[in-house]
Amino acid sequence: MLEKIGHILLIVVICLVIAFVLAIVLTVLYEKKRKESGKKRKENSIWEDRKRNFFGMPWSFTKYALDSQRFYLEKGLLSTRYDEVRLYRMTDVVLVRTLLQKIFGIGTLKIDSSDKSMGNFLIVNIRDSEKVKELFSQKIEEQRRANRVYTRESIGYPEAPDMDHDGFGDDGFDDDDRDD
Repeated sequence: MLEKIGHILLIVVICLVIAFVLAIVLTVLYEKKRKESGKKRKENSIWEDRKRNFFGMPWSFTKYALDSQRFYLEKGLLSTRYDEVRLYRMTDVVLVRTLLQKIFGIGTLKIDSSDKSMGNFLIVNIRDSEKVKELFSQKIEEQRRANRVYTRESIGYPEAPDMDHDGFGDDGFDDDDRDD
């Protein structure tokens, strides 16, 4: 009885290993074919990728794309959500790479944005994450300049010694209202 169970478990394990290896081979072949054909999911996209698992394989239904003005996020299989963020709404890009992500050549970008629907979000487990971070930073700055979007830190207020940025002194009174 135990020998039969052992044989069945061995067959199941062998089938799982074969399925895993086959999935890896098919994924690599598909990615290679797509790269060679130059086919893009989005018409004008500069960069595209999928969320990857911890082995770096694109076995996910989350897709990312970037064009010169927007970032696109597509999530789901049966119920799919399509979202986009204009690049000038993004304020910060941070790259996070764990030891496992470094080993498999992937990384996660943390994006801070002022977009109402997405807010701050993650672009999880992407290939060439350092290059993608630099691409995002460059395109975000281009779009912020083109749309004349500036943050307070970029404006550069001249500072008076006893003035805050709101125009009031440290005592809460406007300089014109003080009795000298």
